[in-house]
Parts: sequence; C-alpha cells; structure tokens
Amino acid sequence: MSKLLIVGSVAFDAIETPFGKTDKILGGAAPYIALSASNFNVSAAVVSVIGEDFPEEYLTMLQKRNIDTSGIELVKGGKTFFWSGKYHNDLNARDTLDTQLNVLADFNPVVPETYKDAEIVVLGNLNPLVQLSVLEQMSTKPKLAILDTMNFWMEEAFIEDLRKVIAKVDVITINDEEARQLSGEFSLVKAARVIENMGPKYVVIKKGEHGALLFHEEQIFFAPALPLEEVFDPTGAGDTFAGGFAGYLTKTGDISFENMKNAIIHASNLASFCVEKFGTKRMENLNREEVQKRLQQFKKLTQFEIELS
Repeated sequence: MSKLLIVGSVAFDAIETPFGKTDKILGGAAPYIALSASNFNVSAAVVSVIGEDFPEEYLTMLQKRNIDTSGIELVKGGKTFFWSGKYHNDLNARDTLDTQLNVLADFNPVVPETYKDAEIVVLGNLNPLVQLSVLEQMSTKPKLAILDTMNFWMEEAFIEDLRKVIAKVDVITINDEEARQLSGEFSLVKAARVIENMGPKYVVIKKGEHGALLFHEEQIFFAPALPLEEVFDPTGAGDTFAGGFAGYLTKTGDISFENMKNAIIHASNLASFCVEKFGTKRMENLNREEVQKRLQQFKKLTQFEIELS
C-alpha cells in the first residue's frame, strides 16, 4: 500500500460564525488533511506536536480512521497550539481573535522511520523551516511533495525561507489572495506562471465557494465548488481539500495532470462536507455512500454537451 506522510499542526480551535460558536474543539491542519485522506483507505501518518492537555479520545478517533499517530510528539507539561477566530456573513473572511503557539513554537518534527520512504508528502501550513526539515529527513525523494502555506509566511521575515521550500516541492496549494500576494500579479493565470517559475510543477489556487484552479505549464483545469444550502464553518476546508487531493493521488499512484483533474474533483467534493458542521465533526463520521452520492452531484453539475461548428 502506498504511503502518505502528513505534517501539520494539531490544535484546539474556538470558532464563532453567524450560525453559532464553539469552545475548544479539535483543529489544526493535520487532522483535517488526515481525515480527508482516510476516505481513500491509504496508509497515512501524521507528524505533529501536542501538549499534555490534549485528549486521548482525539488520537483514538484518528487511529480508528487508520491514521498512524506515532509521529505526534507529546510534550509533558506543555500546552497544545490554540487558535480562535470569528467569521462574518461573508464566510470567506475571518478575524483571528487569539493565537497561542504553545508547544508548536519549538516544534522539531521527527519523521517515523516507516514513513521516510513515503511516496507522497503533504506539508501542511507551518513555519517553512519546519517544512524543509521534513523533506530533508526523507530517505528517498517523494514521488510528489505538496506544500500548503498562507500569507503570514509571505511577510518579509519569512519569505526567503518560504522560497526555499517552494523550490523543493512539486505542488503548491494556496488561495487566490495568497497567490496574488506571493506573485505580485493580480491575474491568477499570470500569478500561477510566476509561482511555477519558483519551482513547483503544479499550482493549485483555491477560491473557496468559487471552486479551484489547477495550473501546469500551459494547461489549466477548473473545478467548481458544490453549491450548498447550509455552510456552518469554513475552518479547515482548505486542509480538507489538500487531504482529498493527496489521498486520491496516493491511492491511484498516478500523478499525471489528467489524474490531478480527478483529484481536484475528489478534493472539492470532500471539502463540501467539511463546512457542514463545526470543526472536524462532519469528517469524523463521513461514509463512502455519502461521498459517492455527492460525487454524482458534481458530475451532473459539470457535465454538458455542446456542438462545435
């Protein structure tokens, strides 16, 4: 079975949206990525760090989804990374109310020996030097290295480190605002071209409820987001997207542009579930029948016949 290595934060989130609010719940990039990828029955492991305040039940839940948690370091006496945010009526925008790095501040990732030869690696949103450290620990070059990052790391203090890791990956996934910031281009087509010149062969630009774009050389593919009646919490949707993308590619073993189109659809499909409940709750109990049924909706949404004269 092909191996998928996932590196990212494991955290507590406190979230407020126009539809309600939560106290501390499971969050961080890694759980969303892993839960999404678990829908493809791949061999996946998470590398992260938690404090002594982290409930064992969360780890058990991940393990029940066939996710290897042996790479999650427990810091005795430490506190788990915490993030609090508030969304407004435009769920594409949010305010960060509180960020407490806690044990994440001194995180030095250690890749489990059994995953140093993983075919696909997902570098979830973290300090670029941490992401680089993971790539340097791999015993064999991954078939595909996927980077997710955000605008915080594009500031002057981190941009050179970010450029180093971008140069070493095959795929970068960022949102439209971040693509414009990183490239200095307003046009997303031009932005993708600039970012490709930094190193990645493939650029995925996420546009939230407006879908996602995949760029490779002169080729472009667009996948819509499924229109939903209710969206409760967009937190983790981008990470869920990355997990679905990586999980599908790990399962199929095909990293061609044509197969990445399929991966983008599967990724968008899984992200559409994530937003239906707060935190990871929807992804924890997702079943194959639900996933397949919604894939059929995607198919109907995107298929059409047209006569070309």
